[in-house]
Amino acid sequence: MKNGVFDILKARFLINDDAMKNWRFIVFIILLAIIMIANTQRYEQKVFEIAKLNNEVKELRSEFVDRRSELMKLKMESTVSEKMLVKEIYPSTVPPIKIEVKKEKEKSFFKRIWQ
Repeated sequence: MKNGVFDILKARFLINDDAMKNWRFIVFIILLAIIMIANTQRYEQKVFEIAKLNNEVKELRSEFVDRRSELMKLKMESTVSEKMLVKEIYPSTVPPIKIEVKKEKEKSFFKRIWQ
């Protein structure tokens, strides 16, 4: 037992006759570690990108709400009438009249065309 621990501490398992198996395993472990580190790095970059895009979406949504409320205010009749008063255009005092168009029968219409 004592010799086994000293062999590991002195790294004799890397220079023995069957050390080739050990080196292959060590290289395999190192490659797995490198792949894991690269995968973690890529994951963190994506998390930061998602957070950045979420903040941008929040900003754009608030800007949209501001612009929509501004547009609603500009579309109000009082705002429009105030701007037209500057150009000396006044609101109508006469109410609008509805114009109704009656459809003629198709037969009589075609008769008129052919006659």
